[in-house]
Amino acid sequence: MAVKSKYQAVLDLGEKLGIKEGDVSEENGVLKVKGIAQTQYEKNMLWDKIKEIGGESPKDIVANIKVADTSVFHRHTVKSGETLGKIAKQYYGNASKYQAIFKANSNILKNPDLIHPGQELIIPNL
Repeated sequence: MAVKSKYQAVLDLGEKLGIKEGDVSEENGVLKVKGIAQTQYEKNMLWDKIKEIGGESPKDIVANIKVADTSVFHRHTVKSGETLGKIAKQYYGNASKYQAIFKANSNILKNPDLIHPGQELIIPNL
């Protein structure tokens, strides 16, 4: 179970994210992980953690992670002090992509400079 302990941070993240139908097994020194992430963003978070631990192409883990909701990249609840630019930077790595978030939420947002804590925003697939 040395491989499982090596990737424990991935398993902990999966638990924190609430990955559904999760299953973990070890076979011939390879950790096999499967489950369903709520969004593509959560799936990416898991893969980023796997690569952080095992490198760009790890040979000791096989992950089969599906996505439950492919209609959006993620759903984000606004926290105090956030702007659409900060949110865009978090999800896309580029603050100028805030316009895509604004457009996807035009039903609840009338001004890109005016968002409120507690609002749930759709983070669209780009």
